Amino acid sequence: MKEAVMDMTHMLADRATSIPDNPFASADSRVARAMAQGADVIDLSKGNPDGEPPEFMIEAAVAASHDPTDFRYAPFDGKPAYLEAAAHWYLQEHDLSLDPVTQLLAVSGASVGIGLTIQTLVNPGDLVVVPGPYYPQYEGSTAVAQGRLHALPTDEEHGFLPDLSAVPESVWREAKLLILNYPNNPTGAAATPEFFAQAVALAKRYQFVIMHDFAYAGIGFDAHPPISLLSTPGAVDVAVELCSLSKMYMIAGWRGGFVAGNPELMHALKMVHRQTSLLMGTTVQDAGAAGLNSDQATVRVLAERYKKRFRTLQQGLAQAGLKVCDSHGGLFAWMKVPDGVSDAEFSKWMLAEAGVAVIAGSDFGPTGAGYVRLSLLKPESDLAEAAKRIADARK
Repeated sequence: MKEAVMDMTHMLADRATSIPDNPFASADSRVARAMAQGADVIDLSKGNPDGEPPEFMIEAAVAASHDPTDFRYAPFDGKPAYLEAAAHWYLQEHDLSLDPVTQLLAVSGASVGIGLTIQTLVNPGDLVVVPGPYYPQYEGSTAVAQGRLHALPTDEEHGFLPDLSAVPESVWREAKLLILNYPNNPTGAAATPEFFAQAVALAKRYQFVIMHDFAYAGIGFDAHPPISLLSTPGAVDVAVELCSLSKMYMIAGWRGGFVAGNPELMHALKMVHRQTSLLMGTTVQDAGAAGLNSDQATVRVLAERYKKRFRTLQQGLAQAGLKVCDSHGGLFAWMKVPDGVSDAEFSKWMLAEAGVAVIAGSDFGPTGAGYVRLSLLKPESDLAEAAKRIADARK
């Protein structure tokens, strides 16, 4: 008698069947296929840092790897020295005093913090509001929590900042969580003190939480560095902020970051984190502490490097007749596609005809349609060559 085969689709939780595809994984597959067929590809689809961390952080990691105390599990919420270093960073860079014990949590990267915050706050059916275009994980993690995502429109004319005063009151009344991300991925938009103050006032009035994804802290192109939401008066009453070591110190593969903010929210995040998440590695915490306790000179050098790369790419693509929107920071350039073609079609054309891989703007939500995102994580010579290839292919 033939055994019945179990249909596993009926065994899956609803949350597992409603998750959108990861566009970055899809891009990796497209690039891999093209290269396997012999294509010479300049891959500008990745947000993967292309340099090395400061030497003093490497030395700290090496020393930590020989420390017997680092052979053991880390404390659940983070090593005290690491949390104190994060508090020092906030005080030094943002003139903000935080309690390392009640207002900080070590996490294995800002992505962990995103999922953790959404999982802690969002029940099935809850509304999550985010300016569009947005980092795709916001949608994916909201889908896992079975929440609803509402994207606020933005445009180049207004610096890709949403007009919060134009949002219908019904949206704010329903909102459980507002996600902000500045400097922004993918647009390079920067928040102003006035914008953050308005968001905080709305959160207090309508009783929702703000999560600020500050992954690109320190990576600014303007005279003044990017600002922390938590430095806004009253923000600690309603908000948490996520920071990443990956971008500031080029240690993406080490996986490190922290969450900071309202003590009551932080307590809840810690309870969920203790049950669901892998603890941040002990050696990474020691190396991270060295970075956070430094004078941040290496971060400023890095920001200047990305600014120069951005200008090289923007100017090169202008010669190809393409408009790259101005940017205030981060690791990416946001380019408008030519009239009469979709962003998905144009990104495929760039890979096939110019050998340049990018991400279609619609992968960052419907408000990203009509644009593509290009990474700055290649040497200036590669970015100049990518622009030249695109210009030659368009002739």
